[in-house]
Amino acid sequence: MRQNLGSQNLDSVNKDSISVYSILKSYIALTKPRIIELLLVTTVPTMFLASDGWPNWYLVLATLIGGALAAGGANALNNVVDRDIDALMDRTAHRPLVTGKVSVRGAIALGLSLSLLSIIWLENQVNTLAALLAAGAIVFYVCIYTLLLKRRTSSNIVWGGAAGCFPVLIGWAAVNNSLNIVPFVLFLIVFWWTPPHYWPLSMQYRDDYETAGVPMLPVVADRRKVSSQILIYSWIMVATTVVLGFVSELSVVYILGSSVLNLIFLREVYALKTRANSSAIEINPMKLFHWSITYLALLFFLIGLDPLLNLG
Repeated sequence: MRQNLGSQNLDSVNKDSISVYSILKSYIALTKPRIIELLLVTTVPTMFLASDGWPNWYLVLATLIGGALAAGGANALNNVVDRDIDALMDRTAHRPLVTGKVSVRGAIALGLSLSLLSIIWLENQVNTLAALLAAGAIVFYVCIYTLLLKRRTSSNIVWGGAAGCFPVLIGWAAVNNSLNIVPFVLFLIVFWWTPPHYWPLSMQYRDDYETAGVPMLPVVADRRKVSSQILIYSWIMVATTVVLGFVSELSVVYILGSSVLNLIFLREVYALKTRANSSAIEINPMKLFHWSITYLALLFFLIGLDPLLNLG
């Protein structure tokens, strides 16, 4: 009898633990951790460049915490606004608000709390400029991109992607409490990189976006035009990485390394364009999508490494 009661109590504890873990996991999923990781990948190297060497490690940590909170809050609010179209797309049908694992009220509370906390944190632990930039990024992503642009124009990701460029400004501002031409060139690199990064994903899930009524470029244009647009933005991005070498006085390490990365990126872009212009049914746009993530990470690794080598 006592053994049965003990087993029942243990089962109850295990179920409660699983329930708490499941709820916590769902709330974390609202913040889109993978997107946060990509945003922070650009922040730390920018801080190395801004410091012209090793930045203060507490400052780096404080900036990363503030940036993660801001991105997580914005992403949670994005989930709230997009829950109707997320339910229509296979790629997003598993999201917590669609499945009912998290309530709308809970998601709004999470998004607003994280957003406000990020601003307060950056104001107190970093500086006012970084806090203002974080606030601007949140407003831009939620209000400009999600509410105004995403469902109204095929250029949504072009302008909306600007929100993902703010981390480089925040990282630079954290170190110098000011901005100059260098962080804005870094901003433009990420800005021009975003369409060649996201349009291949949109090509892969074109039917999803069409079903949801979201006018991503691959929905309103054929794949030949999309691949041509990807090529144009890629060349502008490459040109901007060259400009960075001049305005920041980066050394031969960055110049040679970025040149190799740019050649590989362009090779993948031209390969996609060739497949798009062919009669092939499957053109595998995700190959460029995945490489674009690696490209950005390696490019910013070079940007952060160069000041440490002091070869300029």
